[in-house]
Amino acid sequence: MLSSEIGRQVGLLLDRSGSVSSVVIGNNRGLFLPVMGRQRGGLTRLKGLRLVHTHLAGERLTQDDFNDLAALRLDMIAAIQVNSEGLPEKIEAAHLLPVNDGGQTVARLSAANVTSLNLDFTALIQALEDELAMTQAAAQVTGLKDRAILASVTPANRAEAEDSLVELEELARTAGLEVLDKIILRQRKGKSSHLLGRDRLSELTIRAFQLGADIFVFEQDLSPVEINRLTDLVELRIIDRTQLILDIFAQRARTREGKIQVEMAQLKYMLPRLIKKNTAMSRLTGGIGGRGPGETKLEINRRRVRERISRLKKELDQIKAQRGRHRARRAREGLPVVSIIGYTNAGKSTLLNNLTNSNVLAENRLFATLDPTSRRLKFPRDRAILITDTVGFIRNLPPDLIEAFAATLEELSSADLLLHVIDVSNPQFSEQIQAVEEILGKLDLSHIPILPVLNKADLADPEAIPGLVKLYDALALSAIDPDTFPPLIEELQRRLHWAESVTPKAKGYSF
Repeated sequence: MLSSEIGRQVGLLLDRSGSVSSVVIGNNRGLFLPVMGRQRGGLTRLKGLRLVHTHLAGERLTQDDFNDLAALRLDMIAAIQVNSEGLPEKIEAAHLLPVNDGGQTVARLSAANVTSLNLDFTALIQALEDELAMTQAAAQVTGLKDRAILASVTPANRAEAEDSLVELEELARTAGLEVLDKIILRQRKGKSSHLLGRDRLSELTIRAFQLGADIFVFEQDLSPVEINRLTDLVELRIIDRTQLILDIFAQRARTREGKIQVEMAQLKYMLPRLIKKNTAMSRLTGGIGGRGPGETKLEINRRRVRERISRLKKELDQIKAQRGRHRARRAREGLPVVSIIGYTNAGKSTLLNNLTNSNVLAENRLFATLDPTSRRLKFPRDRAILITDTVGFIRNLPPDLIEAFAATLEELSSADLLLHVIDVSNPQFSEQIQAVEEILGKLDLSHIPILPVLNKADLADPEAIPGLVKLYDALALSAIDPDTFPPLIEELQRRLHWAESVTPKAKGYSF
């Protein structure tokens, strides 16, 4: 009756004992539910609350209702239709479903009158949670890892989107995530600034709940505004591809230099994303001279981040100067420099190890090498070159990461030759070549001679190798098989203007 009199929807949030947790007043078309913190064991359980509310125009449960059901993980949501006299009529209810063969996400229940809905609510919710728990336990293969759903929202065709998600999955696994599902969504048409509408986000949220996921990883870079919006609408953690790569770099950095570079990139990524809700009510800064006691916590955090970035930049400038001195000394010694470049996980470190009898860390994982490593490769007649292994490239390498690693990547500018290692066994090797070339262009390194090397030739189609060698003017080898190295050694000597040739019996290089 009250809902009809005031012309607004009225809702009750009830806990499982039937007690009223909150009373919510909306407008004639919907409700605005209060913010609810995480309850009852985190993200893999229902909230323990059900929403019963009125509908004034005879409408069924709306998409907004389903969005609230998913985003808040309500036990159930129910709408009671109110007639013109203010009396209750038809009732419709819905609850989330566990994973099922039909792909359904929500079950609907209805009755002609609110008094005729025959439902054992306690038994239903208990059975639902038990089934959800079994489904989620089956998905949690490795126990304590964060469990992720990967999402790509793109206008690209499905084949391109799938290729991108394959790489994103490998990045996720490298970061230590357990990937539960990969989802491709078409980008919204029109001029909307939002990557995802609430309806599509609701679908993702339900899928995450069904599988027991606790993090979304988006293939696309998310703006600070978009991340803030998405985290307002769902309780799961949300990160993008750039943040994932930064996390991997943070895990892999070992030297002081590497750690400084990664931290600076992370802080630059974080700074525009330091957003506080309801900032309109924050206090102004206090008095002349400053930004001290009168600052908001947000402003203090931003200032501290900027100060930290400034300190890190000074340290990197010192490292840059030190590297410059090292390069000058090498130049005086007349030692030729060959830098190994290539897409991440192409086999650069393995090639360096087997060329120079070294033991640089080499793993079949993305970004196994962050810190540059240099080794001498000796030739006959006491000649040698310096070979440097560098951080692997990847498509759409975050700009902040390129800037932070400028001191390291500047080593490439002094190289006499770039050895571009290509994983020819990878189905996307041509796209990887293009990505490396684009990054070299951004670094103004396109003028340095490049020797393409088709690595893992033993794993590729043997009939295709001769054509690829000719197409890319490259050499084919296997970094794990030194018997395939002599053509590379001879070509290095030729490119570095050494006239002498090395016969297989007289080779004096070290491996």
